[in-house]
Amino acid sequence: MRTLLIVYHSQTGGTRQMAEAAAEGARQEGGVNVRLLHASQACPDDVRAADGYLFATPENLAAISGQLKDFFDRCYHPVLDRINGRPYASLICAGSDGHNAARQIERIATGWRLKAVAEPLIVCTHAQTTEAILAPKHIGEDDLVACQALGESMATGLALGVF
Repeated sequence: MRTLLIVYHSQTGGTRQMAEAAAEGARQEGGVNVRLLHASQACPDDVRAADGYLFATPENLAAISGQLKDFFDRCYHPVLDRINGRPYASLICAGSDGHNAARQIERIATGWRLKAVAEPLIVCTHAQTTEAILAPKHIGEDDLVACQALGESMATGLALGVF
């Protein structure tokens, strides 16, 4: 059975909701094992054991979160040249843009020689004040459906051997 690893970090709940929706969608494909792990829990063995990846992060100060960066720092060299060609996609929960965080993930994935199978899915919450940025996030239904669809398409591609 193929495995989809979803690694996420969430401080205010938005990215967690997105990652959970993607996992729910992926679980619709019965032929794929879906592992949803917080970035602090994921380790190189988890990365090596997976056949595909979804990386989910909030955008913090125009960058990926420190927790997701820590995951990449801990796992990068132990899996280098051992996961070449595997598929990945990303989920970004942004206050205003999200593209720089997506570019950071793309650069790391390029170093791992992963293959992007979807454009980054960026959900913009429009949080611009300190209060709004730090407040718990509630991702809209349409955006959660898009996350679910991305998870399902990743799992279907893995199950069918398309990726």
